[in-house]
Amino acid sequence: MSESLVVCDVDGDLVKKLREFRFRKQTNNAAIIMKIDKDRQLVILDEEHEDISPDALKDELPERQPRFVVYSYKYQHDDGRVSYPLCFIFSSPAGCKPEQQMMYAGSKNKLVQTVELTKVFEIRNTEDLTEEWLREKLGFFR
Repeated sequence: MSESLVVCDVDGDLVKKLREFRFRKQTNNAAIIMKIDKDRQLVILDEEHEDISPDALKDELPERQPRFVVYSYKYQHDDGRVSYPLCFIFSSPAGCKPEQQMMYAGSKNKLVQTVELTKVFEIRNTEDLTEEWLREKLGFFR
């Protein structure tokens, strides 16, 4: 029994919102959380958050369902510089339904390409999403 890999389209309004988010002027941490509407096979907006830390963000992610997150993070470099990288985080917790995991995994690359992001990370446990984890991941992009 082989299931074909479903690649979901990205909702047009969400694409517009993500492009605006990319060029936002605010200097606080912010997140756009996205989910898949299974019936429409479409990536849609789930939640938006302003001024949210990585630790608070992890509390917003479901423990048993996948989510996509675009996160604008205020990154203080060791030399004192500040940057605001846009991070794509794919939360795919263990214990999700296999068909759900496949639908999200199959749609991830298309979403990343649509949003044009290069800092792409994946977590299998929402508890892993911490400030320390994110700083460590971003350290590779210096």
